[in-house]
Amino acid sequence: MRVGIVGATGAVGRELVDVLGRRAFPVTSLRLFASTRSAGTTVKTPFGPTTIEAFSDEAVRDLDIALLAVSGDFAKAHAPAMVAAGVTVIDNSSAFRLQDDVPLVVPEVNAAAIGGARLIANPNCTTAILVVALEPLRQAFGLKRVIVSTYQAASGAGAEGMAELERESRRVLVEGVKPAHDVFRWPLAFNVIPQIDAFQPNGYTREEMKVAWESRKIMGMADLPVSCTAVRIPTMRVHAEAVTIETERPVTADAAREVLKRAAGVKVVDDPAQGLYPMPINATGQDDVEAGRIRANPVFGAHGLDFFLCGDQLLKGAALNAVQIAERLPSVARKAA
Repeated sequence: MRVGIVGATGAVGRELVDVLGRRAFPVTSLRLFASTRSAGTTVKTPFGPTTIEAFSDEAVRDLDIALLAVSGDFAKAHAPAMVAAGVTVIDNSSAFRLQDDVPLVVPEVNAAAIGGARLIANPNCTTAILVVALEPLRQAFGLKRVIVSTYQAASGAGAEGMAELERESRRVLVEGVKPAHDVFRWPLAFNVIPQIDAFQPNGYTREEMKVAWESRKIMGMADLPVSCTAVRIPTMRVHAEAVTIETERPVTADAAREVLKRAAGVKVVDDPAQGLYPMPINATGQDDVEAGRIRANPVFGAHGLDFFLCGDQLLKGAALNAVQIAERLPSVARKAA
């Protein structure tokens, strides 16, 4: 397959290159696109040295698959032309996620939604990490409502956010000064910020509403009540989520644990007595979403469950999920067979 990555120099773009190589994706040629500032730079990839090209609509016309790690505005401006030229586009931005004619896909949950689509949306990172654990529980016990609080890493704001957290943490520790900020609305070093994205008229942020809107679409539950509080915390690249669900049928912690142990894309880490539970330090660089602290929720009685998730925002929350979508494309599946 002739594969192109648009936005190849960003945090997600770099992860896309690594994931393609690690999963032995059938790449016959890999092309990397970025701004004119990066064009001409040669980088090492699992497929050999590759020179970064300046993006243009004409330059990507002969690709089989384009993986977009760019802004929503850029995706809206250029993805339709790629699709019209016969390129299959997998977009990491929020530009097309809620369009009725564009599948929004987490392969462990709704791979069949890909069908013959030439434009597929990759969900919000928090949503992808959440639904990979929610869906098997929904299938086993039904799902009436979801309440989730997220603790989201600096990587959610891209390479610039990660660099700012590292730089300002060093300044606090070495120079003894107050942390500054540019990428984030407030300093993130030694702080937590209960705002990600802009506030909406209902008092929730857009990031929080994405979790509700996208979870409903991916799981096919248009009326599912979902409430989310999204918080930015000073970790590098793993998002954590505290989840409470009310189920339609009775659920126990032991039964839920067994369901999650069998679920694709989930790793149960749940032995609190031994200090074993999901943590960003352990989930970093891991493909699977860690699930633990699984326990009955007393508010909802026999129909309630609490659990804690950690997932690598740059992998399952972005690059890995995009490549998994590509692996399920009919053209790729035929080659694999």
